[in-house]
Amino acid sequence: MKGFGMHAINDVGWIEKEAPKAGPLDAILRPLAVAPCSSDTHISHGGGGPMTDRILGHESVGEVVEVGNLVKSFKPGDKVIVNCCTPDWEAPLLQDRFDNNAHDRGFTASFKFCMQKDGVFAEYYHVNNADANLFPLPDDISIEDALMTTDMMSTGFHAVENAEIHYGDNVVVFGIGPVGLMAVAGSALMGCGRLFAIGTRPNCVALAKEYGATDIVSYKEGDIVQQILDLNHGQVDKVILAGGGGESFAQALQLVRPNGVISNVNFLDPMDNISFSTILWGLGMSNVSFRCGFCPGGARRIERLVRMIQADRVHPGKLLNYKFEGFDKIEDAFHLMDTKPKDLIKPYVLI
Repeated sequence: MKGFGMHAINDVGWIEKEAPKAGPLDAILRPLAVAPCSSDTHISHGGGGPMTDRILGHESVGEVVEVGNLVKSFKPGDKVIVNCCTPDWEAPLLQDRFDNNAHDRGFTASFKFCMQKDGVFAEYYHVNNADANLFPLPDDISIEDALMTTDMMSTGFHAVENAEIHYGDNVVVFGIGPVGLMAVAGSALMGCGRLFAIGTRPNCVALAKEYGATDIVSYKEGDIVQQILDLNHGQVDKVILAGGGGESFAQALQLVRPNGVISNVNFLDPMDNISFSTILWGLGMSNVSFRCGFCPGGARRIERLVRMIQADRVHPGKLLNYKFEGFDKIEDAFHLMDTKPKDLIKPYVLI
């Protein structure tokens, strides 16, 4: 089979490989729609460590072509939504709260696509524990909305869950790319009060306002921390980091009140360092919590997100503003995500 991925760090292209095989609990799928992610481009530049001949991609809607003999809920021909995080559900660490670490190999090891095995930018791809990790594609939602549940919506909403946003909380979201925009939408759905979104791209700004941002803050107009402190007449309750680098943590500490929460879903670079003065953290006594994590895995997660779309609460498919058609266009969509032209929110490919 053919797939698109990285021959080595900073060397991407088409790769020929043997097609994957299904174990007793697994499924083999062909993609119906895929979306490149900044995590894919990040990995291609070394963000996942040294890899060779690894097919990329982790956001997909697919069609089942083969199932293992112990799979009960799916059969060839079924159209399914594939969570980007596919835990080994029998793993001991799953008995802890965070299933994205449910594997003996360490943190985020349930993020198997790209990091642990070949991803979804392939003619065929493998999904472990099919009954627990696949969700049937409903007839009443668009393939675009379905595709965005797999990572962008799930990750943005996970940032909101980790931040423990309550009714009336004033919130800051760093970065209004696709994940940040979903964090904006999730914060609004949780009933937050004032919602400050940090970003400058006009189409992202427009969508942030549509999803519920009350204030847009631009670094082009001065120090973002001071702008927010002035607008809010003081510190906010919660901060979500969906963009920026290591320096964002010090900025977040300046913005959040004692007893507040800083929730990070930003995929940081291995070369990044996080450093801040202890006084910003109240000498360690401020009760400000740092939380982080990859989005939860499995079919139940996708089901809950799909219900929100079906109830017309939110439509994450609006993130997709570049459409490609045909398997061979995965390369073009990937390079677009890598170069990030100013009007880009998120590309996708219908296959």
